[in-house]
Amino acid sequence: MNVLMTVHDAILSWLIDGLTGASWWQVLVYTLVVTHITIAAVTIFLHRAQAHRAVDLGPIPSHFFRFWLWLTTGMVTREWVAIHRKHHAKCETEEDPHSPITRGIKTVLTRGAELYRTEAKNEETIKKFSHGVPDDWMERNVYSRRSVWGIVLMMIINVSLFGIIGISVWAVQMAWIPIWAAGVINGVGHYWGYRNFEAQDASTNVSPWGLIIGGEELHNNHHTYPTSAKFSVKPFEFDIGWGYIRAMEMIGWAKVRKTAPQMRTGEIKAVADKDTLEAIIANRYEVMARYARGLRGACKAELAHLKAAGEEHSVKFHQFKMAKRWLHRDAEKIPAAFQAQLEGARAASPVLDKLVTMREELRQLWTRTNVSAEQLVHDLQAWCRKAEESGIAELKSFAMGLRAVRA
Repeated sequence: MNVLMTVHDAILSWLIDGLTGASWWQVLVYTLVVTHITIAAVTIFLHRAQAHRAVDLGPIPSHFFRFWLWLTTGMVTREWVAIHRKHHAKCETEEDPHSPITRGIKTVLTRGAELYRTEAKNEETIKKFSHGVPDDWMERNVYSRRSVWGIVLMMIINVSLFGIIGISVWAVQMAWIPIWAAGVINGVGHYWGYRNFEAQDASTNVSPWGLIIGGEELHNNHHTYPTSAKFSVKPFEFDIGWGYIRAMEMIGWAKVRKTAPQMRTGEIKAVADKDTLEAIIANRYEVMARYARGLRGACKAELAHLKAAGEEHSVKFHQFKMAKRWLHRDAEKIPAAFQAQLEGARAASPVLDKLVTMREELRQLWTRTNVSAEQLVHDLQAWCRKAEESGIAELKSFAMGLRAVRA
């Protein structure tokens, strides 16, 4: 009887405290650490190394990340990679597996994991977009075929360590990626936030500090330069995933293949030439971002003038507010509902109208595909002359800056 009581007490103690007898705050720290490792595995291994080939990982981190993802998510590498590559190839279209533009933000936020599982069953997607992923014995016979085993093992480990509360820790681990990656990045990252660049989709930077989701918060930067191993591009932005990659690179565990181009400038050339054109096209997103600042500045000046005149509640004031928000965007990305207000702002300001017109002319340097390089150089030279003779100081300064861009 005493032996049974002792066994009963031991089992009860284990269910309550586990093998570690950890306090609540120690369990919390453990949970935050293991979920962060999972985030790092997704952004470094699945996303940057496998899906985009932006970084080569050595065998130690590569095998560790694969094992860890098997243990904590049950995700299959080739499925994740294929779905993500298809997202980039078909972004914001009906074929995009998880676009809030076509499926609605509520659907992506609440059913993101379900959308992922549905697309993972699409054999055509997996076959077309999963090339180059690991295909060794472990991948074929354990990580892919026995994906459930890992998450079951993780639950056993957590319960063994912390007792019954380990189930709660395991539940948080299982929900971490569906909430943050499938929901926040795939949803909010294409719906709300700020944009550094006029990428071809609706991607946004959710936050300038990529800490919680390993740098994935900088989603507009990533969609602009998808093959870059570094997601931060502005001085005020921080990508913790890039920090981990650099640390691994310093000890020989990783090799960065590509980062976003950095626009360089030199002496102002008398006339833009072929090299200038190539440099502008290579850095077109940064060029247009700088042009956007001039457009917003013109709108801001008009708003200040109207405010000084006491016209803060006028129709014109509202039009310029809308212009400041939208006129620096590509025409096809501006909602039709705002077109009338924007046309009113342009009609009221010859300077603003000129800036918008010349923005589109500048964009044609890289959007037209049916003209020769020689013709494009001629068009660039004509654009610069027109800008410098426009009588608009900001436009003249910008044009001179273009002649200083170097590859």
